[in-house]
Amino acid sequence: MTAVRKGQAPDKLDRNEFKLVFHRSFMDPAFKAVAGALDQVEQVAWDNYEASHKAPVTVRAGDGFHDPEYALSIEWKQARDRLLAAEALQKRPETTSRVLLINGSARNDGTCPSEISKTFRMTGLARDILEAQGVQVDILDLSLLTSDYDRHIHPCKGCVSTAMPLCHWPCSCYPNHSLRQTNDWMNEIYEKWVAAHGVIIFTPVYWYQTPAVLKLMIDRLVCADGGNPDPTATHGKKPEEAKALELAGWDYPKHLAGRAYGVVVHGDVAGIEMTRRGLTDWLDWMGLIDAGSFAKLDRFIGYYESYAQSHEVFDEDTAFQEEVRNVARSVGNAVTALRAGRLAQPDGPLKRPRPK
Repeated sequence: MTAVRKGQAPDKLDRNEFKLVFHRSFMDPAFKAVAGALDQVEQVAWDNYEASHKAPVTVRAGDGFHDPEYALSIEWKQARDRLLAAEALQKRPETTSRVLLINGSARNDGTCPSEISKTFRMTGLARDILEAQGVQVDILDLSLLTSDYDRHIHPCKGCVSTAMPLCHWPCSCYPNHSLRQTNDWMNEIYEKWVAAHGVIIFTPVYWYQTPAVLKLMIDRLVCADGGNPDPTATHGKKPEEAKALELAGWDYPKHLAGRAYGVVVHGDVAGIEMTRRGLTDWLDWMGLIDAGSFAKLDRFIGYYESYAQSHEVFDEDTAFQEEVRNVARSVGNAVTALRAGRLAQPDGPLKRPRPK
């Protein structure tokens, strides 16, 4: 057994520090009228923090789990049951094909920028094409993280780097009620990915990278590639048990493999090719199937032109608009071929000599 290394995490907040941090969320003078009630809530929050009440409501795991008596978070159990139902429906051949369109821009007109993103407009172009093909379209607009009340994708905690079985499918790191790491969006997002037969990601380039809202989702999808569907096998987050499981031999299940994908990346100066390459390499690694060269697009909009006129420049670039439509057409065609058994993943039956 390899040793579990310790010594990085700071000590917990003391009572006075906790009180200061808690009340920072209630600086608006309007809260003074309920100061007494807030003090009561803060005391309960402190008790939960001190006792590390990560999952205060649990349910018996039940049949089908390594340890049927283990107390699972009811929120995790419900999310897992929804994923199983979505997977079963996705595999039924008589159902309508579904494609998930992901808007990876952080901008929308409900927050500071006060204007919709070009990325969102591209998502609409693709939606129209797919719906005309008879495809059911789901849109995941990640810009809602910047405009919705208390909506979050909390960051990945890197459980996989301790041992793959410690990374649960779906992610069990959140919610953590003792740390007020709640209202995490990912369980709903996992369900959207599982239900889809195809996925298209649309993203601008922010400083040579994908926007933070998109990268948050990407990191939290690590559990879809090799993640452990049975948290009772590690009795929650016990690193020693997870290390032992991995060292005994882990099969690294690819929970989203076999879906078709497309990617649209746009920028104004630099970074489009490397961002597109990073996204497609990631999707390939997870076992998704590219829908052909037309489905992997990177383009500049108004190279070195003003930000202020970028929507007008996009209006005039009808060739780019048609290329976006071709991404949608390619993914729609790939989904149809996959479901009819006419498109196969050539390396599908092969085994990685060094799985990870």
